[in-house]
Amino acid sequence: MIELLDTNSAGIAAEFVRARTRAGSPAMGMVMTLVIVVDEDVAEDAMAAARAASHEHPARVLGVILGDGRGSGVVNAQVGTGSGWTGETALIRLKGEVVKHPESVVLPLLLPDSPVAVWWPSNPPDDPASDPLGMLAQRRITDAAGASRNKGKVIHQQCASYAKGNTDLAWTRITPWRALLAAALDQHELKVTSASVTSERISPSADLLAAWLADRLKVKVSRHASSGPGITEVVLETKDGPISIARPDGKLATFSSPGRPDRPIALKRRDLPELLGEELRRLDEDDIYAATARKLLAMRTAT
Repeated sequence: MIELLDTNSAGIAAEFVRARTRAGSPAMGMVMTLVIVVDEDVAEDAMAAARAASHEHPARVLGVILGDGRGSGVVNAQVGTGSGWTGETALIRLKGEVVKHPESVVLPLLLPDSPVAVWWPSNPPDDPASDPLGMLAQRRITDAAGASRNKGKVIHQQCASYAKGNTDLAWTRITPWRALLAAALDQHELKVTSASVTSERISPSADLLAAWLADRLKVKVSRHASSGPGITEVVLETKDGPISIARPDGKLATFSSPGRPDRPIALKRRDLPELLGEELRRLDEDDIYAATARKLLAMRTAT
């Protein structure tokens, strides 16, 4: 990594070219730009997750740390290629006046004619689509579970400000749960009369799973608290008995259904690179997430 002090977008772009030349790869094989808006204390972990995800999605990764907005503008950056990255990377620290206009630094660094995704690993803006950096992207990825404050309210705010291209990793985390529950109902053509979701007391993913079930099945879904980790059980009540998936340890689940023996199912909690990689595979609107977001807001209003 090359350290650039008191630089600008042109200086960072020039270092990208020099880094590619040093690596013997002057041609670009990257498919997108990923912008990570991150706090200093979680920057290392976020960049490591992006590095792992880049093996599936070669990208120019721009980490942006927004510092103190007082004083004159200063742009410092660490730029490089290799070291596990399949594309190019820059960790950009902004201070002073430029913090109010981060897009002025990031815009010239976007790959031409390529999609742009922005990821907020923690403390997302209330309205990602109107955020200065969010406005540059086709895909805006937040993570309500990574918020350091008001974690229980963040997913509701993200749903309230939903716009085409928005998603949250709380939604991505329940992809395996949704797949298993859909498969269970394909195997058992039974009418579900009610449902319940049990999880940690504050769980954005559980909130979304309950809303998804309520929206798709048109039944009342109750929420129950457990010691976790994450979601620990989902029960679908039918006239023949309950269909349930219980995962008390965050690794192995037990699938139970009427008239059939219980069977174990692998349902391990996934790590950040896998979640991020899943979201970067699709850049179009997620209609199911949009419908679930609307349902979650309606359920909150009704209570």
